[in-house]
Amino acid sequence: MKQTFQKLLLIAVLFAFSGCDLVKQAQGAFNMTQCKYAYSSVSNLTLSNVDLSNPNVLTLLPAVTSILSGNASSIPMGFTVNLNVTNPNKSEAILNGLEYILKIDGIQFSTGSMSKSLNIASGGTQSMPLSLSFDIASLLKSDSKTAVQNVVKNFVGLGNDKSQVSLSIKPTIKVSGRDVSSSYIPIEFSFGGSK
Repeated sequence: MKQTFQKLLLIAVLFAFSGCDLVKQAQGAFNMTQCKYAYSSVSNLTLSNVDLSNPNVLTLLPAVTSILSGNASSIPMGFTVNLNVTNPNKSEAILNGLEYILKIDGIQFSTGSMSKSLNIASGGTQSMPLSLSFDIASLLKSDSKTAVQNVVKNFVGLGNDKSQVSLSIKPTIKVSGRDVSSSYIPIEFSFGGSK
């Protein structure tokens, strides 16, 4: 009888702790949706494996022009968006992954998901780098070819205007081995251009 009681007590304690952990994760996920997301910078900009972070943009002009005017079947582009995330809540904010939608000047460039762990203490701020990569070859074959070329030129600093970037992220947490998502959080900023 005593052994049965101890087993039941152990099961009850384990259940209570797992229940508390579940509540903590759910609260942390909710807190992530209440955080303030601020654009910090874009880094590691590449186009067809050409590093576009070179401060002398004029040396990149021939390579970028050639890439954009050709008929390549694949033109990979990538960059890292660095965000500052501030948690105004009274408990930590938790993130296990996220889904994203990337639009630039109204054109949808990419969607996807990534594993990303982040725990932000109450009142704390952390940097959240998001490495995004996509292939613009199919976009250059569509009706939006000129607009896509202008976006790339703006990003590289060869265009006259800044491009408007809309990054929507949907934080996810793991609950019993399954991803549980919140709603999309919009983050908007402008980048590039020579003005």
